[in-house]
Amino acid sequence: MFEIERIIRTALEEDVGLGDVTTESTVEPGVKARAQLVAKEDFVLAGIDVARKVFQMVDPGVAFEKLLEDRQSVKKGEVLAWIKGDARSLLQGERVALNLLQRMSGVATLTSRFVRQIEGTSATIVDTRKTTPGLRVLEKYSVRAGGGTNHRTSLYDGVLIKENHIAAAGGIAKAVAGAKSRIPHTLKIEVETSNLDEVQQALDAEVEIIMLDNMSLDQMREAVALINGRALVEASGGVNLKRVRDIAETGVDLISVGALTHSYMSVDISMLFQ
Repeated sequence: MFEIERIIRTALEEDVGLGDVTTESTVEPGVKARAQLVAKEDFVLAGIDVARKVFQMVDPGVAFEKLLEDRQSVKKGEVLAWIKGDARSLLQGERVALNLLQRMSGVATLTSRFVRQIEGTSATIVDTRKTTPGLRVLEKYSVRAGGGTNHRTSLYDGVLIKENHIAAAGGIAKAVAGAKSRIPHTLKIEVETSNLDEVQQALDAEVEIIMLDNMSLDQMREAVALINGRALVEASGGVNLKRVRDIAETGVDLISVGALTHSYMSVDISMLFQ
């Protein structure tokens, strides 16, 4: 909650700054208002409590009645929440609340589309660290709201040895040995591979997760057969809605999709005074 409050406080400082000259010059103090948040398109909801927190940080006296919960599918025209309180407070919180709510729901909606595409397979959709700087905690929450799963949160909570680490360390075996000698037993080690030879090297190093990076479907099938359950298998690179089903059917366990948090479209939501 502290991290969410920090994000909101930063956003409010950016938007309101020293004051809202338009509202303060047009709306008299003490005017009461009632507004609703309305969906202007179909989407999966994420961030309704974040929106509530925005208004309450602007003015603790604002009443926020949510009518829907995160993870729910929303239809165009549905009312998400009613907001009541000082008109100035509602106007000052409007843009920040909508900015966060629209973006979070956009991530959840795109994630849900990927999740639906692989229904019936054993694969899981996961996110990446390709998040908007400063908004990672909100975007990763939104992935979960859309039915996906989180990959590591940051550099500190998982070992992912990628091609540049391998090059700098002098090979997969050396990189993995170095990691095993330094990290606690509670952290798993994942290695990025680009061909079957590297997959075998990762297996020989006894890592827990093997990433198949930008491999063809045939290569993925061969890699899954070679690994044969000795490690979790993650597919990465070039994943889109048209291709994700084919990737899932190769037998991989995880499919990481950077697009969930770097190529989503914010959904359309309005705040309307009544």
